[in-house]
Amino acid sequence: MTANRVVQGRMVTAESLAEMIEGEDVMDAESIEDADRECPECGSDVLEVGYMPSVTAFVTGWKCQECDWSDTDRE
Repeated sequence: MTANRVVQGRMVTAESLAEMIEGEDVMDAESIEDADRECPECGSDVLEVGYMPSVTAFVTGWKCQECDWSDTDRE
């Protein structure tokens, strides 16, 4: 399991990273991983986290470590 990571200058847990991506509370989150991609806005490293925004949904989200960019695998 990956430890907490620094995102935009502050330490985040998997849950708080998922909440940054989702914009609201999440039910559960898996560990933070390094995504094999660069941020399309600033070129910095991107983190990946899988999380459940609700009982019936599972989402993979990505968040840049340096800027506001984030994305999910939602259709």
